[in-house]
Amino acid sequence: MNKFLALACAVVFLLKTVKAEIITYKAPESNLVNHTIKVDVRQGTGNWQPLDVYNADVAARFDTQRIIKKTAFTYFDCSGSVKLRVKLNLGNIKEVRIRPTAYGIKPEVKGNVVEFELSASQYVSLEVNGNIFENLQIFANPIESSRPTKADAQTLYFGPGIHKIGRMVIPSGKTVYVAGGAIVEGSFVIDHAENVRICGRGILTQHPVQDDSVKPQNTTGTPSKLRNDHLIIQYSNTISIDGIIELPTGYSILMGESKHVKISNFKAFSSTGNADGIDIFCSQDIKLDHIYMRNSDDCIAIYGHRWNYYGNTSDITVNNAILWADVAHPLLIGTHGDTDHPDTLQNIRVQNMTVLDHNENQLDYQGCISLNAGDSNLIRNASFENVEIEDIRKGQLFNLRVMYNRKYNTSPGLGIENILFRNVNYNGTRANMSVIAGYDDKRGIRKVIFENLKINSTLIFDKMPGKPGFYKTSDMANIFVGEHVDGVQFPRKD
Repeated sequence: MNKFLALACAVVFLLKTVKAEIITYKAPESNLVNHTIKVDVRQGTGNWQPLDVYNADVAARFDTQRIIKKTAFTYFDCSGSVKLRVKLNLGNIKEVRIRPTAYGIKPEVKGNVVEFELSASQYVSLEVNGNIFENLQIFANPIESSRPTKADAQTLYFGPGIHKIGRMVIPSGKTVYVAGGAIVEGSFVIDHAENVRICGRGILTQHPVQDDSVKPQNTTGTPSKLRNDHLIIQYSNTISIDGIIELPTGYSILMGESKHVKISNFKAFSSTGNADGIDIFCSQDIKLDHIYMRNSDDCIAIYGHRWNYYGNTSDITVNNAILWADVAHPLLIGTHGDTDHPDTLQNIRVQNMTVLDHNENQLDYQGCISLNAGDSNLIRNASFENVEIEDIRKGQLFNLRVMYNRKYNTSPGLGIENILFRNVNYNGTRANMSVIAGYDDKRGIRKVIFENLKINSTLIFDKMPGKPGFYKTSDMANIFVGEHVDGVQFPRKD
């Protein structure tokens, strides 16, 4: 019995020791550093450890004129739960909201100081007095399981400090490590390569962070025909991106004709025109897991053919994604394809996704989840499970259309079929009417299932109480079901 008790005590002590791990990173002085918000973190009753805070640009308005605001973020690694202390210089604090609201985090306010608990791997937005622009994003990263070293000949190592690289092409077999406390100004290209890994906890930016008289180092040539996106992965396979934060001027990640790509623990902010998050063209076996993206255009876009990328897109998995679209769609599938050799976009699975915002004035470009088949492409076998949509500013919850957008398409899409929405929950009052519409008798939409759709705590299902018999169930969900649509169902599963 004494031996058992001693063993139990040892196990408890070991667990407490493991849970107590917090790793913080010192920011190099640059124009990214925020000096007005003070953040500290601790485990239990341990000592407070300071966290450096950074600025990022986001789009506050993007219609008749472009207005950019400064948001803020901080990051650290931890295991177990921690306590945060945030000191703000924002005057009188009337309300503090921490999102995603599904986390149920209850902050404690003491004057201009906010305290709350956070668990490892949670990414959150702290907003004071309803201000969604001068907010603070906090990234509690998991502890890195392995870290490359400078001594490894296959590792391009960027330690703490500022590095200017211009545009760097990463060859096969290489690991790029961006350490916590590092800021790398420039962009990476993975072109016709395999077995490449980019990882770490640092920041990759396309914005100038120091005096431009400092010349880039470690720059390698790359074809001038490439777009100026932040991270390009093309004609490549077996690629891993983990842990980094991006501040791009173009797409955060452009992926074309690639296979076996995994992106995890990834964060990004953008503010410029057409600065999408992750765009996937003609690629297969792509996994996105644990990401937070706030973009001035589509957060995640899954396409067929465009530019020099050809072929079908299939087997795409998105898991644990927090998406904030200051402009355009949180998630868009379809639009681009190959009219002469039609593409199929299929086997797409989205799980555990939270939409923090969607703000789009153009009716053609609305939809928190938007499936728009164009250019003769076919979208089929897609599922969206456990989706939380918060009170978006302007847009639709769902937009499923076989369409012909003359700005981008050369033909209408072929169709949309076998689509499942399961456990989608929306709380808010500002969503516009959703749309499901085919194009003609041969280019329609077939079999769309909304299982356990909940809007403002009301479960929407075909036999729901209070629904007039002459109503469609879609009327209760504020979804317009147009012509050339067959098989829309709203079952309830207990």
